[in-house]
Amino acid sequence: MEITAFDPLTLVLIALLNPVVIVVAFLMGRRADQWQKLVVAALAASLAGFIPYWIISSIGLMPVHALGGEAGIVLLQCVFGFVWAAIGYALRR
Repeated sequence: MEITAFDPLTLVLIALLNPVVIVVAFLMGRRADQWQKLVVAALAASLAGFIPYWIISSIGLMPVHALGGEAGIVLLQCVFGFVWAAIGYALRR
């Protein structure tokens, strides 16, 4: 799979399939006792998910050459993180 620069589908797939965002958002959503905390869970998951992406692309494990749209990745991860946190909140004990 070739990663192309400024491709919206690539940015969405990176944000959607980031396992760190999924796990962090879901677990924080399960621990939330108020729905307002889902926003915090989404932001935390988004930033936690960007760190592995940055490290992997910096050391060259992922063929990224001027991907662009890193702010878009963080924003999309925040949106998807909110969805995962809401799912975790709905499935809490």
